Amino acid sequence: MNSAKLTDSLRDAGIAAGITAVLAFFFIGLRTDIEVSDLVLSTHWTNYFIAIAVVFVGRLALNLLVFKAERPIAGRIGALVPSIPGLSGLGRYFGLALGAFAIVFPFLPFAERYLIDLGILVLTYVMLGWGLNIVVGLAGLLDLGYVAFYAVGAYSYALLAQYFGWSFWICLPLAGILASFWGIILGFPVLRLRGDYLAIVTLAFGEIIRIVLLNWYTFTGGPDGISGIARPSFFGIPFKRGDGGFADVFGLHYTSLHRIIFLYYLIFALALLTSFVSNRLRRLPVGRAWEALREDEIACRSLGLNTTNIKLSAFALGAMFGGFAGSFFATRQGFISPESFTFIESALVLAIVVLGGLGSQIGVAIAALVMIGGFEVFRELENYRMLIFGLAMVLIMIWRPRGLISSREPSVVLVERKRIGSEAVAQGEGH
Repeated sequence: MNSAKLTDSLRDAGIAAGITAVLAFFFIGLRTDIEVSDLVLSTHWTNYFIAIAVVFVGRLALNLLVFKAERPIAGRIGALVPSIPGLSGLGRYFGLALGAFAIVFPFLPFAERYLIDLGILVLTYVMLGWGLNIVVGLAGLLDLGYVAFYAVGAYSYALLAQYFGWSFWICLPLAGILASFWGIILGFPVLRLRGDYLAIVTLAFGEIIRIVLLNWYTFTGGPDGISGIARPSFFGIPFKRGDGGFADVFGLHYTSLHRIIFLYYLIFALALLTSFVSNRLRRLPVGRAWEALREDEIACRSLGLNTTNIKLSAFALGAMFGGFAGSFFATRQGFISPESFTFIESALVLAIVVLGGLGSQIGVAIAALVMIGGFEVFRELENYRMLIFGLAMVLIMIWRPRGLISSREPSVVLVERKRIGSEAVAQGEGH
């Protein structure tokens, strides 16, 4: 390595360390703690300088690795990290094993209430990821306002149950229909937009919904939210103590864990419904149209496909599953407010879809499990867990730019290609 490259590497590492020094000054170096109704300023200079040193050394190591290999960093890290042969073939069996584990999980010896609650949260984000995967992964439409449909579903269920006294099983499909309706409303203004412009409009739509919920006090409760949301029942049997309750009807000892387990299997069933419908639609003409739109919109139009209907169907179906998840969120929490539906939720779901792999069902499930479960594992590290999360995302994007399990290949042509390829080989051997 010549001195010029070494100098450039040191300069780049120094710039990265300088940026870290500025950003981490108020996040790591200085902190405020509450002591007896008073704010006390505390310093953590050791951690501050360690963070700067780690960034400098890490950036320098990456630069030296690139210069040494004389090729892109992605290829270098890809060579260091062993690939997994046959992953696409094993994906089906891995998905079945993961599903079987999810079925028996609440009854395992180590499954405490905290872990079951965490499982409910993970499955909720799995369902949201699969719903957004229709819009982003299959149709190729970047949606940064997906949380709006999540909010519409939650508030639809809460308001219908509050004003009309309807049960969860009646409000659930209605919440999905209303969210789908708003998905169509969003789809019309963005029919001629693509790329960054589409992302900006969908982001604005999500913020509009949140601001409306925040300011329409007489209808939505404003910042106070809606409390006392009705809980779901087991085919009309409520989860309550005493006569007529779930435990009394089935002759069980009453415990509040019954309702938690029921909620776990409820969101598990909704997630499976989302996966089943999206997989079936992917093999139908509408699914082929989504993939054609994702690959090339101009070519899609030249084939005579109606891109208006294609985009609206993707937004409507993705929004419907977001509405289902929102109604479940409302009945699980028993309280909702606009603060539960901020942009960070949309960003988190989009990150799950991108990291898992656009168009991949099993990849999204793995990404949701790792990300949501990872947040809980590093909860004690407070602010540092965001740094770990960011570092993990950078490494994944370098190692697997298309996600953990990428499946961009149109599924409807794989069998035909294999058949043509085998016939060509057979003809070659015959000659």
